Amino acid sequence: MTTLEDRTEIAQLMNGWLHRDLGRWDNLAALFHDDATIEITWFKGTAAEFVAGSRRMGSSDLTSRHVIGAPMITMRGNRAFVETPVMIVGQHKTLHLGATSHGRMLDRVEKRGGRWGIVERHCSYDISSFDYPRGPVDIDWRMVDAHPTEYAPLAYLLTVAGYPVEGTFPTRFSSLETKIRSDADVWLNEEV
Repeated sequence: MTTLEDRTEIAQLMNGWLHRDLGRWDNLAALFHDDATIEITWFKGTAAEFVAGSRRMGSSDLTSRHVIGAPMITMRGNRAFVETPVMIVGQHKTLHLGATSHGRMLDRVEKRGGRWGIVERHCSYDISSFDYPRGPVDIDWRMVDAHPTEYAPLAYLLTVAGYPVEGTFPTRFSSLETKIRSDADVWLNEEV
């Protein structure tokens, strides 16, 4: 394959996140290599476990949609680090509360057996706000304040919907984001 073809395949891989929003679970699973891991606000573990968790979430009162931007791809041979802008829109039907968050998916992807797949996914969060589809609702601001402002509304929505957000996650320019980038740079330059 040419580099342009590789870049196109990687971009399609990033756009494949739409399968999650549409409940196409087998297609979502196919985005990942078998040993892939993912760490985002409500989940940390293997990609297979994430797909199962997403399926459960998909049948709950919490609905989410992802608007995917154009990825920035840094390639080294059969490996790439991909930063993809994302807008995450979530809404809980019975709580009448939603959240919109902007961030970037930070992915390590690798070409194995002629196929690009995600091997590690993180999200770094930039900004988040509440949405009120039916007007103002009561919010426990102490729960909101327990999280960094960059994703606090999203974390609150997830937590009250039954998907607790525990720990701290990368935010723009944070030390966690810096570590993900530096670890990815080392990984890109390893001898394979």
